[in-house]
Amino acid sequence: MTSKALVRDGLHYATGERIRITISSEGRITEIFTEDGVGRIEEMSADGIDSKISGAASAEAGSDGGEALATYGEHSVRGGDGEVWIAPGLIDLQLNGGYGIDLNSLPLTSESVIRLTRRLWETGVTTYYPTVITNGDREIEELVSAIDQACREEALTGKSIGGIHLEGPFLSPEEGPRGAHDERYIRPPDWELLQRWQDASGSRIRILTLSPEWPEAPEMIRRCVQSGIIVSIGHTAATPEQIRQAALAGASMSTHFGNGAHLTLPRHPNYLWEQLALDELWCGFIADGYHVPDSVIKVLLRAKAGKALLVSDAVYLSGMAPGSYRTHIGGEVVLTPEGRLHLARKPELLAGSAMMLADAVQRLAASGLCSFAEAWDMASSAPARAIGREKLYGLTKGARADFVMFERNGGKIRIVETVLGGVPVYQASS
Repeated sequence: MTSKALVRDGLHYATGERIRITISSEGRITEIFTEDGVGRIEEMSADGIDSKISGAASAEAGSDGGEALATYGEHSVRGGDGEVWIAPGLIDLQLNGGYGIDLNSLPLTSESVIRLTRRLWETGVTTYYPTVITNGDREIEELVSAIDQACREEALTGKSIGGIHLEGPFLSPEEGPRGAHDERYIRPPDWELLQRWQDASGSRIRILTLSPEWPEAPEMIRRCVQSGIIVSIGHTAATPEQIRQAALAGASMSTHFGNGAHLTLPRHPNYLWEQLALDELWCGFIADGYHVPDSVIKVLLRAKAGKALLVSDAVYLSGMAPGSYRTHIGGEVVLTPEGRLHLARKPELLAGSAMMLADAVQRLAASGLCSFAEAWDMASSAPARAIGREKLYGLTKGARADFVMFERNGGKIRIVETVLGGVPVYQASS
């Protein structure tokens, strides 16, 4: 069968220019032209904020490239009556589940992981990091093994899962910082145990959230970084000095900043100010309107200056009806009609987010704290840079063709098409 180049055109999400993208049969972006076919867009600015940088910054092709395309041919994707926009695929570094599929409940089947991945494509997510949280040793082993099996069974799922995010069990045992994590399983960092889980995952654990308050933390961080695991600070009661030592050891991110913390802290110093002040740390945050107030997000965006990134922290109740539920992460929880998810026994403590990433992008942009393009970048190009894969992802020549086409109507984002490695994996019905 003869393969043909895949071509898409629409409005660039940041510049508003009408562009045309050509994708090779290997699933990489080969050309990006403006409407007249004369001015070529080679690369957006590092922050992706409504500006272009002339000159190419081609990504190197490699083993992450897409499979050969079927004959999709050259055509435009049309939505409803609105304009169709083109943006990089969303990257969610922290996702616990959604649509009734819980990545932290056993038995977890590979079929469930594949089904969740396909639902995420409908929301514009092309890459995500299934997040496995604090649990028993055997349970974590089984969960990461099921995710690995899904990646091996279905190629596009394997391409969409960037790695596994292990959030715990090396967290603070204190009430507040521990959040909804089960205190029975909280423990000090243990390298041998982590290696056991890494073996079970097929070496897919790529992010580890831990608390630096443990004496074993600096050495654990160093060994993780040396083995290619990104270490993120979270669920911590660490002193400012312990936070600084963690960064010196190689920790490079903060997990859902402002959450998994004491309800009351000394005004200063404290572990929140210290993380904001450290330029080495990327700052993940949840913009669902409940986890951190907009005033905190405003400060965060100014302090981090291009190193802020959106995560969903979505749990399996995302997309479900309001009501009372029982979850692994928090036991009895309540999902309110307004979309707030909290512990039944302590309503002041949240139990995860029930908002998917594209909705968080729209909510953040609507808050007026940043432009729509900036919000989208915090959920796409910023995570790519944080994990050191900026040359693989994005609307740039040579990058893997992971992108989304969408409409914006009445303050809502409607995904029209999601393309993963040059393969259209989701197309909305007319």
